[in-house]
Amino acid sequence: MHSPNSIAPVHDRRDDLVARFRTVRAHSEELARPLGAEDQTVQSMPDCSPTKWHLAHVSWFFETFLLVPHLAGYEVQHPQFAYLFNSYYEAAGARHPRFERGLVTRPGVAEVAAYRSHVTQSMEHLFDVADADLWPTIAPLLDIGNHHEQQHQELILMDILNLFSRNPLRPAYAPYRAGLARAAGEARFFDYPGGIVDIGHDGAGFAYDNESPRHQALLRPFRIASRPVSNGEWMDFIGDGGYRRPDLWLADGWARVKSGEFVAPLYWEETGQGWEAMTLSGQHAVDREAPVCHVSYYEADAFARWAGKRLPTEAEWEVAARDLPVAGNFAGSGYLRPVAGGSAPDRPGQMYGDVWEWTQSPYSPYPGYRAAPGAIGEYNGKFMASQFVLRGGCCATPDGHVRATYRNFFYPHQRWPFAGLRLAEDA
Repeated sequence: MHSPNSIAPVHDRRDDLVARFRTVRAHSEELARPLGAEDQTVQSMPDCSPTKWHLAHVSWFFETFLLVPHLAGYEVQHPQFAYLFNSYYEAAGARHPRFERGLVTRPGVAEVAAYRSHVTQSMEHLFDVADADLWPTIAPLLDIGNHHEQQHQELILMDILNLFSRNPLRPAYAPYRAGLARAAGEARFFDYPGGIVDIGHDGAGFAYDNESPRHQALLRPFRIASRPVSNGEWMDFIGDGGYRRPDLWLADGWARVKSGEFVAPLYWEETGQGWEAMTLSGQHAVDREAPVCHVSYYEADAFARWAGKRLPTEAEWEVAARDLPVAGNFAGSGYLRPVAGGSAPDRPGQMYGDVWEWTQSPYSPYPGYRAAPGAIGEYNGKFMASQFVLRGGCCATPDGHVRATYRNFFYPHQRWPFAGLRLAEDA
């Protein structure tokens, strides 16, 4: 998932970066607090990782890219951890297979916590000794490391939901928080004139390298919906045979429908009381007014075709979102699920938070993109094939983590992200 890497000037933000590091590290541990050792060790599917692994991996990141090369006298206490907790950095050495992470019962949760503490304390020592010559070198890496750990905070929530959904007891990670009684209302469409527009990050503040370079794109006039597609609209899609009509589906998606993999959004279950869904607060009735979630690109594309619309391109989405405040139902709200939002009369609503929104844009490099040299450059560039871009963040995304230019990406069949959709059409 995801993509850390572009480096904005951060030499003059020392206090802010250090404070962010402390906040982020503490929050990861707060996310793990409701989980027992067994919860943190099991892996529910190859795409997921145990919570314990996430907590160790982000520590390995700081150790590998900051402490080992830049803190004089630093000694790696557990050399084997580099093999266990490297994710996909080929240049950093061999690594344990992703699909076997759940088999690693040792080190246990307590030992991983001690490892985290050791890395955090060593980072504090690095901050103390980093002089004016060293700080410009480590500051960009610290910035990346902070955002990288935030990405894994979202993954922790994604992965624990998938794990708990496999448990017949339907355990809750967090207490259920009731949302405001809002109606989704009829979706309206806002018009945009198109033309030549500037897309991508402008260099102010942090961004990942896949958001750059800023470049021009030509857009035809388009219209975009006032809100994401709702659960109630998805129920209408199911009721109208949406999962039984091959004319709506791309071939690879239809193959998954025929195999029985796609019959409704992931975590939905039809009971005697209607549709219910597994959430981070246990299983509950599906809220018709809330944005639909946990649908694949194939499902999103099929729904758009059924509705007589299409998915927006990522450039269209960015144009529609970039003048809006980056505010919404992120993880800090405490809902940990999409909730119905109020309507805005003059602009699209819920562009940020609630659900990542699939676009029709393949995840590919922007014109002029160059991956960073060395292992850190493996974060993005080598994944720019066979995936699609999502925008906007979700209910599990840490507050303050996304922006209008942020490009998330997943394979078109994947459904465990908090992913939904917004409709668009040609004007």
